[in-house]
Amino acid sequence: MSSLHFVHINCGGRITTVNDTTYEADYDQAGPSTFYRSTNWAFSSTGIFLSDDRPDDILVLNNGQVSVDGDEEELYTNARLAPSSLTYYAFCLANATYTVNLHFAEIQFTDDQTYSSLGRRIFDVYIQGKQELKDFNIEEEAGGAGIPIVKKFTVNVSDGTLEIHFRWAGKGTTSMPERSIYGPLISAISVLDPGYKPPSKSGGRISTATMAGIVAGATSATLLIVGIFWWNCCYKLDDEVSGVLFGDEFQNGMELRKFSLVQIAKMTNNFNGEKLGKGGFGVVYKGYLRDSDTYVAVKRISKASKQGIKEYASEVKIISQLRHKNLVKLIGQCHEKGELILVYELMANSSLDSYLFKGKTLLTWEVRFKIVQDLASALFYLHEEGDHCVLHRDIKASNIMLDSSFNAKLGDFGLARLVDHEKASQTTHLAGTLGYLAPECVSSGKASKESDVYSFGVVALEIACGRRSIESKYEESQVPLVAWVWDSYGSQRLLDVADPKLSMNFDAKQMECLLMIGLWCVHPDQHFRPSIRQTIQVLNFEAPWPKLPSTRPTATYNAQITSEIQTSEPCFSDMSIMVPR
Repeated sequence: MSSLHFVHINCGGRITTVNDTTYEADYDQAGPSTFYRSTNWAFSSTGIFLSDDRPDDILVLNNGQVSVDGDEEELYTNARLAPSSLTYYAFCLANATYTVNLHFAEIQFTDDQTYSSLGRRIFDVYIQGKQELKDFNIEEEAGGAGIPIVKKFTVNVSDGTLEIHFRWAGKGTTSMPERSIYGPLISAISVLDPGYKPPSKSGGRISTATMAGIVAGATSATLLIVGIFWWNCCYKLDDEVSGVLFGDEFQNGMELRKFSLVQIAKMTNNFNGEKLGKGGFGVVYKGYLRDSDTYVAVKRISKASKQGIKEYASEVKIISQLRHKNLVKLIGQCHEKGELILVYELMANSSLDSYLFKGKTLLTWEVRFKIVQDLASALFYLHEEGDHCVLHRDIKASNIMLDSSFNAKLGDFGLARLVDHEKASQTTHLAGTLGYLAPECVSSGKASKESDVYSFGVVALEIACGRRSIESKYEESQVPLVAWVWDSYGSQRLLDVADPKLSMNFDAKQMECLLMIGLWCVHPDQHFRPSIRQTIQVLNFEAPWPKLPSTRPTATYNAQITSEIQTSEPCFSDMSIMVPR
């Protein structure tokens, strides 16, 4: 192989072209001790994260916090992590002086008021054995989370090999927003010889016949490769999706409309229309369904989403069977040519969190109380009224949608699971959103009706208090919402926690009732939580209020189960997590 003068790697991501420079794909899954070699570069990763259940070491952006002009965003959508040591090698380089650009963006921590904003990642960087960065903190250097920064170095290569070593030195945080969030992180690497000039094209001529043969052969080979790639990425994926959708027990009665990709493109102006939302799952677009003269929400699942197929299949299999006024209606689906797309009814007033936490407009007390009743009605239908019990597993304010009349509808069934009514629980890997997870889910991974009720209780308290389940801007005793409300209850000052933005314009009896229900539902011991039926009875003043201890009980855990979260208080943030099964 002739000597090379450049190497460009999209660490943790797929092949992409940025400003006419092609970055090679780098999405191999690394383990405790891994050496992976590509054509002219390699990486080694060593170490074990503190948690046995830690997800793989490729981080996929799931909150849309990075915003970069042009195609550069592709470099920061993914990143490679390592628990201890991560080293990249470039081989067969010409001996020369190179410019090395290391691309970083902190996409695991945030700049908001959630628990994940408290994390600090610190590591060292060595190039050719020389320490170039000591105690490097991406967020601090860039001026915030989600902000890209490029560190440039001039490096001499004398033996054809370049070594870039990222080493965690045991500094920074290790358990914020959850256990095993630490270690070096790199988004992309670019190595270029600035003095290199491609050889001129002058020289011996190639005959016309020879050139024609070369072109024909190259064209045939290219078409063959493209054909194989197309089949693998498109038709193979379609077969896999079909197998997941139709290969198990819950397939009868699927009446969803099947859209073609051409129809989806027309709905969304070829995906150039208004974006309603963005996250790790992909992007939601506003679409127009011409044959029914209605606007819809079109969710395009990201190809980088590791759980994309399973979550897509879960939505299609489960929500397509459900019919209830307080559930977001799934209209249709499309899985064609590698695309996974879901079409929902459009909810005119977006999600509940945009009103409670983002200052969209003030929701009156009457609207808030009705939203809680709507959510309870949806959960009762899921738990009690169907042929199977449906565990939602991700009840939170951002998954509660509001229609034009502010009626609440529960959406996003990507993590939902079906269980028999008699069983009513399922042991899985940890899934859900930190801050809404019941303590027993964190410790054991077991989802149940009771864990859904816990999440409902957190939302009820957020609606009453007008703040997130954790707010670091408050004094220490008020940071966790649940603990603060329970302390106020024990001090017989329960109404003091009511949302001050309401300016006391609420029904005091309803407010106290809702706060008591919220505390009842978030009881640390799942055996003392109410069923959703009991919750509705109290909410409608058809049953007496619960009698709760003045001091919040302490949660107990199964010591045989390794949890990703160490404290008895669940770690609160707005980050959805899904540990691969």
